[in-house]
Amino acid sequence: MGTDARRRIIDATLHLVGIEGIAAISNRRIASHAGVSLGSITYHFPSQADLLRTALTTFAEEETERLREIAESYRAQSLSLSEAAHVVERVAEDLAFTAERIAPFELYVQAGRDPDLREATAECWAGYDALTVAILTALGVPRPETLAPTLVATIAGLQLRRLSTGADADLASSVLLLLHAATAHPERMYRSL
Repeated sequence: MGTDARRRIIDATLHLVGIEGIAAISNRRIASHAGVSLGSITYHFPSQADLLRTALTTFAEEETERLREIAESYRAQSLSLSEAAHVVERVAEDLAFTAERIAPFELYVQAGRDPDLREATAECWAGYDALTVAILTALGVPRPETLAPTLVATIAGLQLRRLSTGADADLASSVLLLLHAATAHPERMYRSL
């Protein structure tokens, strides 16, 4: 029951953060939404910062695993850079912006205000970067560890743009532009780094 209650609390937190933002959540609302006692919240999470950190890292771990599985399903297909960019776009378009997918954006912004969340946020970005390095390596992109943070930031920014405007962003073209620059003239791209 303990891990089940803990999981329901994490899920309820992500849902409520995604719907109403961090400022609107309280332990009482989380407990009600999760179907647990108010004491369960403080039993599992000594502080709200601890709960938010755990919710964010749990989301990141699950998201990284989901994306890793997608990447593995394409690894044997020897995709071209163009095909890889279109796969990224399809994966992004398939993501429905549920409350749980909006919550991390809210938590990333909150980390700018709350140093207690920064370590969890850094772990999230590091997970996305590591996955991107693995994909770029499989594509034969030189110095993938240098390009990965830029590519991750581009995808996240375009997803945020899509979320906030409701309009599709041309993710494939943006990813392809970066991949072509990294492979066509890597000496120019990385010269100043």
